[in-house]
Amino acid sequence: MIDQPAPRVLIGHGTENDFVVLPDPDGSVWSEDRLDAALVRRLCDRRAGLGGDGVLRVVRSERVPDARDVLGAELDACTWFMDHRNADGSYAEMCGNGIRLFLHVLVAEGLLSREECVAGVLVGTRGGPRRVGATPDGRYWVDMGPAREFGSGKAELSGQVFPGLAVSLGNPHLACLTDVPVDTLDLTSAPGFDADLFPHGVNVEIVNVLESGAHIRLRVFERGVGETRSCGTGACAAAYAALAAEGAMEGTVTVDVPGGRLSVQVGPRKTVLTGPAAIVASGELAPEWLAG
Repeated sequence: MIDQPAPRVLIGHGTENDFVVLPDPDGSVWSEDRLDAALVRRLCDRRAGLGGDGVLRVVRSERVPDARDVLGAELDACTWFMDHRNADGSYAEMCGNGIRLFLHVLVAEGLLSREECVAGVLVGTRGGPRRVGATPDGRYWVDMGPAREFGSGKAELSGQVFPGLAVSLGNPHLACLTDVPVDTLDLTSAPGFDADLFPHGVNVEIVNVLESGAHIRLRVFERGVGETRSCGTGACAAAYAALAAEGAMEGTVTVDVPGGRLSVQVGPRKTVLTGPAAIVASGELAPEWLAG
């Protein structure tokens, strides 16, 4: 049970990839032993909790026990740390939609000004430091780092086999380009995949190319979550795979996901994801729910 009777909570999303956001700048409310896997699952429960694809704790890096291990020499440059948990309670390395929402919350909470975010600020994640910034039109961008190809595999879904490219954006992806319309597939169950290639699980993207090297549509099954309306790292992995299929190493790809539209700029040293972020609601967690 949390000592404080009414901890603050926000609900927000990036292209409908939704999160429970816990403002905890000083790390005094949601310590590691309090925000355990069971509580994360309760928060993300769409019937008995608030509902979400994950939890984002907004906290200073110096207050996160494992931040030094993942950030190393960049710890002092990353004032803020996105403590991200999947809906099943497991830790997540990185989320492109989540980190845009994270920056939006920092601005909305008055912890950063939008003006100082235009050039980008470094935010710590368990996938390493990420530079995140604000655009003049109200959206947010994040440099996801270079996409790293590490093999090929296949996903088994709806009785069909989909060959794909293994891509890392700090977390593992299997991006499968197909002519099968993505809207016809059943993603209620986890796709099968090669456990030797992905020993810690994988996010699977099923991708239709609408315009070669320029425009794609995808659906995604995220490990630890299930199908989500959007996945930022998944959009980047799919954009990389679509360009690679054309023999291109860089380019800008429009990515349509069920929750909206993203833009991904792929280059040899960085991958920049741009899209919206929104806070839907704010409030307090009831003591009786926390005690349940």
